[in-house]
Amino acid sequence: MKKIITLFCFIVSVQTAFTQSIDSLFSKIAAEKDDNLRVKMLFNFFSKTAETDAALSLKNVQKLLAYSLEKKDKLSEAYAIAAIGYNYRGLGNTEKSLEYALKADAIARETGNEILRALTNNILGNINKDLGNYPKALNHFHAEVEIGARLKYDIAQSMGFQNLGEVYLAMGRIDSALMYEQKDYELCMRIGFFNYFGYTLLTLGAIHGKLGNPALAIGYFDMAIQEGIKTKSSKQLSWAYTAKAQYFYNAKQIDSSLLYAKKAIATVNNTAFSNYSIKPAKILLDIYENSNSDSAIKYFKLYKAANDSLFSTKTIQQTQLMTFENEIKQQEIAAEKLQAEEQRKQNIQYALLALGIITFIILFLMLSRRHITNTKLIQFLGVVALLLVFEFLNLLLHPFLERITHHSPVLMLLALVCIAALLVPLHHKLEKWATHKLVEKNKAIRLASAKKTIEELENSQTN
Repeated sequence: MKKIITLFCFIVSVQTAFTQSIDSLFSKIAAEKDDNLRVKMLFNFFSKTAETDAALSLKNVQKLLAYSLEKKDKLSEAYAIAAIGYNYRGLGNTEKSLEYALKADAIARETGNEILRALTNNILGNINKDLGNYPKALNHFHAEVEIGARLKYDIAQSMGFQNLGEVYLAMGRIDSALMYEQKDYELCMRIGFFNYFGYTLLTLGAIHGKLGNPALAIGYFDMAIQEGIKTKSSKQLSWAYTAKAQYFYNAKQIDSSLLYAKKAIATVNNTAFSNYSIKPAKILLDIYENSNSDSAIKYFKLYKAANDSLFSTKTIQQTQLMTFENEIKQQEIAAEKLQAEEQRKQNIQYALLALGIITFIILFLMLSRRHITNTKLIQFLGVVALLLVFEFLNLLLHPFLERITHHSPVLMLLALVCIAALLVPLHHKLEKWATHKLVEKNKAIRLASAKKTIEELENSQTN
């Protein structure tokens, strides 16, 4: 009874500690003003759990989603949805994974945050890699690396390098695969980022296996296995066992291949990552395919069940359709943005033209030595000029204001009110100055006219 109570208290304390850490994270991201740092904080907090327990990670990320919706925080919302997509991938639900990844990418584009775009590119690249759509996967990973390099976000570069190596290896481009995995290895060692280091090591092992370097290949596989044990990631450990089993199978070392393939299955058995038993089950099925043993039937059933759930025809067709629809949608959004930008430029030109005409008229009337001008006309033209200046600034600053206010109507209105509050006093000063100049000019014209009239009268009397 005491043991049960002790265990219960331990579970409650762990849950309480985790809740407190989640609350602490929410407080930190609410206080942080730099959007890039907020996204990095979210990644650092949630990334490890996705590799150790996808089901728990999914539950935790849903808390983040609830928080983001409550606070109307688009950055946190996009990250939460992206992380849900990544976790669904870990659980073997490709269709759901792509659905959430595309939604997250759309929100990330809306926010304009490029760190977020790098992470959504990573998830979309991984999904396309799983589906064998390597050209599209390469596009996503190259985009991730480019953003990481430009913004000096080494973690994005590391993940991009690692996945590029995997894709090029799958495509048979060994030199490219080796180049990117070596870049990732060196970067991870330099910055101390080891969340996905196991994948880098096992891919290097597979590359050296292809290059005919057995000592290096086995060495890297063993390091990947140790990394999986150290990080307590059944997913990474199973992948490392699978890679080593595949190497031994290709080398015709069947006993060793059997050993590591069975370890790979046992590692993810009864876990959220059980779908990753597909590849080792296929290796075992290939080994036993010419026998009528119970093992052949067992691994055939295991492989078929896992493969059908992950890569069924319906799932592949659905994901292809979703990808196609998203591409069409993004093209339409890009076309609309281009059209809006062209319209905005045209409106700015019109505003400048009108402002120039009004300014020219005012200056002409003020500087003219021949006309007596009504001050009310100047005041009217001044109001028109003020409106044109305001509209010009609105057109010029609108994209910037949308970006910093995250499309919030209230904040947009406040920003425009602030601009108006600066313009109106300035306009009054200019109007007062112009009216004063105009009055002085009118007095001078009247005085000159009066003198001329007097002179003419005097001349007529003299004659």
